[in-house]
Amino acid sequence: MAQFTSRPESVNDPSDTARAPLSVATDLTVRINGAEASVESTGERLLVQFRSVPDAVRATRNQPAGVATSLTALLRTTDLTVEARVRDRIVAVAGADARPGAVSRMLDVDPVEVRVGGVLGAVGAEMSAAVGALSRLLS
Repeated sequence: MAQFTSRPESVNDPSDTARAPLSVATDLTVRINGAEASVESTGERLLVQFRSVPDAVRATRNQPAGVATSLTALLRTTDLTVEARVRDRIVAVAGADARPGAVSRMLDVDPVEVRVGGVLGAVGAEMSAAVGALSRLLS
C-alpha cells in the first residue's frame, strides 16, 4: 500500500509548457486524511474508488484553499480526468472531461463536476448496506 503526503501546491515544475496527452498506467491504494481509496487507471482516466460516503467526505474535507483549482489545471494540461467513486457510483469528476454546473457552483467546488445522481446512488447504497448490517445483527 502506497501512502503519499505531497500536496499539489508543493510540486514545483518550472516549465509552463503543456504536457498533453499524458497516459497513466497504475493500480494502487492511497490514504487521504485517513480515508483509504483504490486508484485504477484506464490511461487518460484515473478512477478513485472510496469504500464509503464517510471515507469520501473525510478525504475531501479540510483541503487547503486552491487545491481543486490547481489539481484541475494540472489534469487539464495533461489531458487527464479523475473520477471519484463511492460504492461504484461516480460522485465527482475533475480534469479534462469535467463539466461543472450549478450544483458545483452552489457547493463551491467548481471546477469539479458533482454528479448528483451518483451522490444519491452512493448515499442510497450506504443506507442499504447499513440496513442489511442491522438486519444481520438482529437475526
